[in-house]
Amino acid sequence: MAVMASGSGSNAASFFSYFEQHPSIGVALVVTNNPDAYVVERARAAGIPVEVISGKMWKEPEKVTAIFDAYAINAIVLAGYMKLIPSFLVRRYPDRIFNIHPALLPDFGGKGMYGRHVHQAVLDAGAQKTGITIHLVNEQYDEGPVLFQKAIPVLPDDTPESLASRIQEMEHYHYPRVIEQALLENQQISSKYT
Repeated sequence: MAVMASGSGSNAASFFSYFEQHPSIGVALVVTNNPDAYVVERARAAGIPVEVISGKMWKEPEKVTAIFDAYAINAIVLAGYMKLIPSFLVRRYPDRIFNIHPALLPDFGGKGMYGRHVHQAVLDAGAQKTGITIHLVNEQYDEGPVLFQKAIPVLPDDTPESLASRIQEMEHYHYPRVIEQALLENQQISSKYT
């Protein structure tokens, strides 16, 4: 799989360690749009190649797909990747691009709803619960089919930072495990028909 990230890469790091010794699934590539992102350092420390795909390059689908092909990528995980995935990539990897959102979709999703913005919106709305949503990626922000959700209560003294900390812990635990299950099921389905 390829892991795409734009920032510090804590979710990416959870994938590196979880799949390091996996018998049939591995992280072959990290893709970022930000060459200065800390995820680049994390990937290099884990011995995982990094490719920087800038905004301009996304306008050249052949160049982008050639990068993914060079690493034999057959699934993509978004781990804090801040750009909308272009439709040519969604079509190329149907039901094999995954994302995690730090709230219970469909609430608190869409363009601009990431990180602290999500947690602040949850608190501003007076929501009683929040959580994580792992979903397939389509051509809209946060609208792909949901694979997994887990809720936690919003506590009276919660802040965006305390929610972020609790949510991130859940992300690091559940995200690689849900993706492992989805990919293994996908392998079994595709091997039946090949």
